[in-house]
Amino acid sequence: MIKISRSAVEQHLNCQRCFYLAYKHKIRPPSLPFTLNSAVDNLCKNEFDHYRAKAEPHPMFLEHEIDAVPFAHEKMDEWRSNFKGIRFINEVEGYNFGGAVDDIWQKPNGELIVVDVKATSKNVFDWDDTYSKWEYAKGYQRQLEMYQWLLKKNGFEVAKEGYLVYFNGKKNEPMFNQKLEFDLHLVRLECDDSWVEDAILAAIKTLDSDVMPKPSPTCENCNYLRKRWELAEQNSEQLLGDG
Repeated sequence: MIKISRSAVEQHLNCQRCFYLAYKHKIRPPSLPFTLNSAVDNLCKNEFDHYRAKAEPHPMFLEHEIDAVPFAHEKMDEWRSNFKGIRFINEVEGYNFGGAVDDIWQKPNGELIVVDVKATSKNVFDWDDTYSKWEYAKGYQRQLEMYQWLLKKNGFEVAKEGYLVYFNGKKNEPMFNQKLEFDLHLVRLECDDSWVEDAILAAIKTLDSDVMPKPSPTCENCNYLRKRWELAEQNSEQLLGDG
């Protein structure tokens, strides 16, 4: 049984070589924790939990005419835990797939809405411009779709729409006063999770192989290493010529 995460499948979609090195050989570039983003996530979840306990819509739902309330379920804390998450085990294909969702809302008809919280700081927040220019934004939509697929596999009815709750930090305020102000942007996305299982199986197939995959031409890590190797080879030839 192969245990594989949502983030691992996303990395496989972005660069199969980096995925292979990270999950088969445990070789990956060091990364720094996004602690400020985590703080925003936690504060937002605390607000949702407040209204979840009251079975009432969050004020942002009313403002944006979303007919839903935060979903109350005994496993909510488990589904939102990075060490557990919501999971699906496929005994036939031999995989255990899962990920930690930020929040889930429920419509009156029982359908669940998948939600992910993001934090950024831009002078002008324009989701359409971001989505058209940056691959990571498309990854945010895939993230929602993978969570939708997981909920369906756990027996829930799931709405097609998902939401990104985007907090944009104001960085041009005249005074700081140890207080960071945010604008709230709610991004509604129409999702399609029909691709998810094929992506999981493709990632598992890569892990099972002994052949190193080719790097993605758009992978920043692989392109950095390639340019570094090229420069090192040039310098080596120069040193031999000088000798």
